[in-house]
Amino acid sequence: MIRGSWWLVLSFVGILAASCGAFRRCVDGVTINVILLEDEESPWSLKYVEKEIREAIKEDTAINAAEGVGFNLTATFEGFNTTVYKQKGCSSTVCEGVEKIDKLMGSDELGCAVLGPTCTLATFSIVDLEKGLGLSTPIMSAGSFGPSCDYTLNLQRLLPPARKISDFFIHFWKEKNTIKPEWKTAYVYKKPSNTEDCYWYMSALDADGKFATNISRTLLWKPEDVRDILSPQKNRTSNLFIMCGSPTDLLEVKNGSKSADSSEFLFVLIDLYNDVYYTNMSSLQEMKNVLVLTMPNSRKYTINSDLTDNNTMNDYMAAYHDSVLHIGQVMREIAAKNQTEIQQMDFVNVNYFRNTSFNGTAGDYKLDVHGDRDANLSVIYTTTGNEYKVLFTFDTEYNQTKLVDKAPSFIWGKRLPEYKPDTGPALQDVIVGVLAVTVVVVATIAFIFYRQNRKDRLLRKRWSHINPDLISLLEDSELNVISLKIEDEREKVKFKVRRALYDKKIVNLKELKNSDGNFNKTQRIELNALLHIDYYNLTKFYGTVKFDEGVFGVFEYGERGCLRHVLNDKVSYPEETFMDWEFKISVMYDIAKGMSYLHASSIQVHGRLKSTNCVVDNRMVVKITDFGCNAFLSSSKDLWTAPEHLRNQDTSQKGDVYSFAIISQEIILRKSTFYTQSCCDRSEKLSRVMTSCLRPDLNFETASEKELEVYMMIRSCWDEDPEKRPDFKKVENCLGKAISKIHNQDESYMDNMIRRLQMYSRNLEHLVEERTALYKAERDRADCLNFMLLPGPVVKSLKETGVVEPELYDEVTIYFSDIVGFTTLCQYSTPMEVVDMLNDIYKGFDSIVDHHDVYKVETIGDAYMVASGLPKRNGNRHAVDICRMALDILAFMGTFQLRHLPGIPVWIRIGVHSGPCAAGVVGMKMPRYCLFGDTVNTASRMESTGHRKSWSPLRKLHKEN
Repeated sequence: MIRGSWWLVLSFVGILAASCGAFRRCVDGVTINVILLEDEESPWSLKYVEKEIREAIKEDTAINAAEGVGFNLTATFEGFNTTVYKQKGCSSTVCEGVEKIDKLMGSDELGCAVLGPTCTLATFSIVDLEKGLGLSTPIMSAGSFGPSCDYTLNLQRLLPPARKISDFFIHFWKEKNTIKPEWKTAYVYKKPSNTEDCYWYMSALDADGKFATNISRTLLWKPEDVRDILSPQKNRTSNLFIMCGSPTDLLEVKNGSKSADSSEFLFVLIDLYNDVYYTNMSSLQEMKNVLVLTMPNSRKYTINSDLTDNNTMNDYMAAYHDSVLHIGQVMREIAAKNQTEIQQMDFVNVNYFRNTSFNGTAGDYKLDVHGDRDANLSVIYTTTGNEYKVLFTFDTEYNQTKLVDKAPSFIWGKRLPEYKPDTGPALQDVIVGVLAVTVVVVATIAFIFYRQNRKDRLLRKRWSHINPDLISLLEDSELNVISLKIEDEREKVKFKVRRALYDKKIVNLKELKNSDGNFNKTQRIELNALLHIDYYNLTKFYGTVKFDEGVFGVFEYGERGCLRHVLNDKVSYPEETFMDWEFKISVMYDIAKGMSYLHASSIQVHGRLKSTNCVVDNRMVVKITDFGCNAFLSSSKDLWTAPEHLRNQDTSQKGDVYSFAIISQEIILRKSTFYTQSCCDRSEKLSRVMTSCLRPDLNFETASEKELEVYMMIRSCWDEDPEKRPDFKKVENCLGKAISKIHNQDESYMDNMIRRLQMYSRNLEHLVEERTALYKAERDRADCLNFMLLPGPVVKSLKETGVVEPELYDEVTIYFSDIVGFTTLCQYSTPMEVVDMLNDIYKGFDSIVDHHDVYKVETIGDAYMVASGLPKRNGNRHAVDICRMALDILAFMGTFQLRHLPGIPVWIRIGVHSGPCAAGVVGMKMPRYCLFGDTVNTASRMESTGHRKSWSPLRKLHKEN
């Protein structure tokens, strides 16, 4: 039997050696890459998990020896530490997982399976880019709970994800039997600082679109909020509370309150990874009105959560231990397959890990067709004898609830009394019901339409084509030729671009050469990778558009031009103010951050990094452009190119680091590119760089202490040996430390700003051109302010003629709203509190208005007036835009809290009406854009005569005062 198994393994190895080198490594020694956060606080830290993984490898080796299998598991460990970041733990692990995967793929060290990451943010970054990375390796994660990691190609989650918990609550909430009535409402308590599992479990109940849309729930954020609800009050909407954590967290919320332990209330505690309910038969007195949702009693170990103990053990460690044994079992199953199937296999198919069962130290694992853990969750209660006992079980595979204890001994009664608050007139219930049905119908229609058009949208996105009708060329569609004089080259470099308007934004249209719009496979891959790039320091690529003149790429527009232009303009950006050392470091830091992200993405290399390919937006943020277009743009040899690439047409990440150093020298000295006193001719410089290691000048002798560290970093970046150059992660860290040192100086930020303004004002009397530039900037700011106060056409007419002719609109929609009980609120508020209250409300309203095609007319006190269809006519869409805005405002007010009166809800009345209207500017001092007509009056009456009801919180305030 053993001899036959060896022949099978030898045949297996031979076939793979002829077909796929990547899978051959799986047989010679199955490599498992472990990628985990490494710190002192996380229960899944590599520090604790590594021991369990090595123990599992030993167990699997013994199984292989017993069965005569000729290969064993091996593991490589890649830990990433976030203690250097301001936010530690999972909140700072966005790019680390992608960086590790990219490193392993680049060095051809990616094995048959990946264990980790556990953090949802790190895992999502990997699965979001798995197509662009070409990743086919199975990923086993004990975590990655968030909905963003659902339904992925390669991910298997060994612990129940958030959607499983959401499914449980949806079905359990509707369960109705002799023990449990059907519940309608609940309070959801989200701790300010949650563990990784609790954060995503509670977020799913709050915003996953499933439980939140099926159950009426109210969010609570602090323990004080829970205790306020537990105290007697008339506006309580439920007596059920959902929270996640441990019994200790529950005690913190209850805080010894007798009312919290009353049988009138029930707490549902999510505590999946705790075995105290099975190992400790006696429960706390405070648990008598608590239902605990936890994992089944199938562990073959006892949890020890003390991370300082050498015998630490938890479900995360057990899951990674069992995943190693599962991988070993799958590999043995693959080895037993027939030769035809193995010959056709290019990699370990992820389906071997899906829709399967496996028994490990944590019990039975059932992974569904999406690779997610199915488990029979248990609902535990406390008996009258203070013992833990299972009440319900829930099968996450079939979403079925089973009553285990049909005769429980509840302290809190066999049927929890449902709280029935004063709901007001029955008419309100009818309106809410009608709105709910309407929302469901609209959502169903939208979903059907989405599914029908999904395939076409995906195809369009993959090809990245934009309809030419959506692009509006600016400046009479003339081709704009931007000329920039480069001093050391003594010639003008021309960039042929077109400026256009797309999606209400100004964009650049750059011609894509060597293409007629029918992109080949290589070009499609590049364009698809560009579409996925969305980072603060990289210009956004929106797609391609085809005109008669050719095919153009649609890119984000840099308002202030390229960085080379900003460095040359010493009038608008003088050295003593805008371009001091702090600003120069910030510019270099922007470039380093953009390149660090680019190197970690699927694009990997820029290849054409130079100061003319760095643009500056209107907030003086530097963004990198012209990356990822190798199939359309040809590389050229210039002064930014690394010496090794001057000798041969090639690109590399180390070459990008060299180019960054050349740009840094430009930024520091603000002189010509590759400035040297010994040589001025461009061709001579290129020749000497290739032959004699010529580098630009940097004044190390005159550099201050704070500058010297940056100078040394730049020198290391243009080292002749590419391997000695640092990567952009190290460059980014070095510049970040330099910025921190500047901000930690004795001079405050305000003093720094005042000093800059004083120096700038002294230069004004000597620079007439600078005064002109300041005048233009001030005029632009005044125009922006005018455009905030009056419509654009009105401002233009006032500036040109001084008068504005009234205009009649045939069809507009007017919106009015005011605050219910505003006078009463003012009685219990100071004048400053009233101002803060209105400012908080109207800032929220204004942000909502910006997302709709409407125009804010004015605010008077607590009244808010908005119109759509004027001054810009929008056909028949004005009513739709106003109504959508009104719904968003209602949703905003539903969660709004007064800073000085917490717990007091704020209600508004809204009136909307459509019809004709006249509009014009009234007055000369502080002119106002006013609307006139019956439509305005009717909308105002709709609001003022809207539904009224007694406001219990105000009555309570009145009685207390």
